Amino acid sequence: MSATTPPRIKGVLAPVLTPFGADLEPDLRAFVAHCRWLVRQGAGLAIFGTNSEAASLSADERVRLTEALLESGIPPALLMPGTGTCALPDTVRLTRHAVQAGAAGVLMLPPFYYKNVSDDGLFAYFSEVIERVGDRRLAVYLYHFPAMSATPLSLELIERLLKRYPGTIAGVKDSSGDWSNMEAMIRRFGGDGFDVFPGAETFLNRAIEAGGAGCISATVNVNPASIVAIWRSRDPAERSALQARADSVRKIFQTQPMIPAMKHAIAHWSGRRDWRRVRPPLTALNEAAGAALVQQLQEAGFGIPDAHALA
Repeated sequence: MSATTPPRIKGVLAPVLTPFGADLEPDLRAFVAHCRWLVRQGAGLAIFGTNSEAASLSADERVRLTEALLESGIPPALLMPGTGTCALPDTVRLTRHAVQAGAAGVLMLPPFYYKNVSDDGLFAYFSEVIERVGDRRLAVYLYHFPAMSATPLSLELIERLLKRYPGTIAGVKDSSGDWSNMEAMIRRFGGDGFDVFPGAETFLNRAIEAGGAGCISATVNVNPASIVAIWRSRDPAERSALQARADSVRKIFQTQPMIPAMKHAIAHWSGRRDWRRVRPPLTALNEAAGAALVQQLQEAGFGIPDAHALA
């Protein structure tokens, strides 16, 4: 357990897919192998995000998966675990565990069951978590995803949290799909050390130019090297070309439900059929949809390098 504050995480992070066994229990071995592969490609690990099926994982399972990564030797400074739940005690427990493990930060959804809650209620929730964890190493990255949570995080709420908890409120993942909102966050709060991560690589080039911190994007799970290359490039023309290539791949995955589509692709290129499995209420792609997806990807020249490491 580290007693020092980890450095701020930047760059390209994957909301890591969670593989499941035939009993629908998380497959720890496959999870660790996937995370190692992502790290070798230059990606960070936003474990337990939307594409991790995090809402379908228990707190105990999240702790167990995190411990498996740490025991495998993956540096905790590469981790941004999702810890936001509807139940305050679970969020506190998961957040405390992440901090004590030395994670670079936590990605925190607002409590998302009750709708039309006030900024006062959301402020109280985040405040309670921060106060109960009570650790100066804590770095909270707010998770703004109104299409899924139906609980948007307003600029006014962010400003209020930053004033009360400077240094602790470290940034945001903005999965709204609204570039104007992301840009407003960068312009309004970036000077205060507030790091903005778009929730799709589609916005990565624009985020780099505006002063964003990287991206946390679903398709990093299957196309990490190409997306990392955008972040690392210092040539605007090259970056634009890389962005166009990554966008074309993402558009193909978006022709199907994203989580089953990415899992199907990993299953195809790794040769491990178990990777297709999702937890209910999600369903795996049927054979026809999966074959069509793979054909489109192959026609676009896409493949998953070193996929045997995922098998």
